[in-house]
Amino acid sequence: MENTQDNSASQQPQSSEEAAQQGAAENVAAQEQPGAAAAGSDALGEAQAKITELNESYLRAKAETENVRRRAAEDVTKARKFAIEGFAEHLLPVLDSLEAALADTSGDATKLREGVELTLRQLTSAMEKGRVVAVNPVGEKFDPHRHQAISMVPAEQEPNTVVSVLQKGYVIADRVLRPALVTVSQPK
Repeated sequence: MENTQDNSASQQPQSSEEAAQQGAAENVAAQEQPGAAAAGSDALGEAQAKITELNESYLRAKAETENVRRRAAEDVTKARKFAIEGFAEHLLPVLDSLEAALADTSGDATKLREGVELTLRQLTSAMEKGRVVAVNPVGEKFDPHRHQAISMVPAEQEPNTVVSVLQKGYVIADRVLRPALVTVSQPK
């Protein structure tokens, strides 16, 4: 029953003064809406411009990243392809010396020996320039990472000490290329 009383109260006619105030408020709201719509339209335009600018910035950054990635891949490929170039340049004089020795027809054994010794020095120099170093561990403690034991022999040295080297080992920048073949002293 209370509901019917509320409905009847809300349906009572408004006074002329109240109707005039409500009409004025509607006119003001109607006048503000075009301004509000224009302001909203300007904000929307600014937001869309900002979105376009950020999208272009994103696409440029993405393209730059792809270019950097592609250049880095090309650099790695070139580095792999030409990594041995410097070492090969150091070996060319050795190749020239060997070809000159083969072209020599004098038959003098001392000259041939001197030529081979010179060629060996050139080769050793080229290896050192390429950071390839010979390992000659005579008298050192046996290291299975750098040495390969062929046999154990009785010796006066401490047990597990390298007695002789059958074949030199080689390292490049502290990485073993080939372990030295060695004989090791037996425990007593």
